[in-house]
Amino acid sequence: QVQLVESGGGLVQTGGSLTLSCAASGSFFTIYDMGWYRQAPGNERELVATISSVGTTTYADSVKGRFTISRDNAKNTVYLQMISLKPEDTAVYYCNSKIRSIHWSIDDYWGQGTQVTVSS
Repeated sequence: QVQLVESGGGLVQTGGSLTLSCAASGSFFTIYDMGWYRQAPGNERELVATISSVGTTTYADSVKGRFTISRDNAKNTVYLQMISLKPEDTAVYYCNSKIRSIHWSIDDYWGQGTQVTVSS
């Protein structure tokens, strides 16, 4: 079984910074694309950022210039560095990854979600 465990959420004031982490554990062969999504109350889940296995990144327009996604392949971990946080960044953040399991299938996996709250 593959699990994605998130950490790093919390409460921060407007303009502050947080870094989220998501580590894959369990039995798998290869981690491919990884990404971060977020969902605010009353809103649908939206894509925040992605990073490919070779480091190619994409960002939602709303976070460009403020968020940085990165990964440490040796630690099977993806990070989301967030600076200049705004109240509209308040949401539950979920990590996602395409992973080839020991059963050889490639599937999407999701973290449990971590709350980020930005106070005005």
